[in-house]
Amino acid sequence: MKKLILMALIALPMGLFAQQKFAHVNSAEIIQALPEYTKAQTDLQALGKQYEDELMRMQTELQTKSEDFEKNEATLPDAVKQRRQQELQDLYQRFTQYQQTSQQEFGKAQQAKMAEITEKVSAAIKAVGNEGGYVYVMDVTAGIPFINETISKNVTAEVKAKLGL
Repeated sequence: MKKLILMALIALPMGLFAQQKFAHVNSAEIIQALPEYTKAQTDLQALGKQYEDELMRMQTELQTKSEDFEKNEATLPDAVKQRRQQELQDLYQRFTQYQQTSQQEFGKAQQAKMAEITEKVSAAIKAVGNEGGYVYVMDVTAGIPFINETISKNVTAEVKAKLGL
């Protein structure tokens, strides 16, 4: 009798577990199919180009002034020499500050643009999960080591349809 009860207690959760519905989705594939993603990438490339162009301009200015100073250093009076050295140091500091600031600003812009897109995809995944009655909808791009596709349904196409793709 104890064995029978024990077997029933073990089998009951397994039976309930087997009735649960599981799904998986490839969010990276969905995100890359969105027109918003393509626009975000284009905008980020343009922003990156602006920062790169300004850095190149500053670097060229720094290099030109440095070469000019080195060429004329021997003939310059001490006061002029010190002033130009200070100018070069200031220019170099502005260059490095702009480099750091531009990297931070680019990262913020990238994060903001991707947050909007991932929120939209996440909402569509939740909607498909609720409509399909799934217990879990796992994202295969999250690095899950194994998804048994015989008991889990791929709902990537359904999420794309929900987003109008």
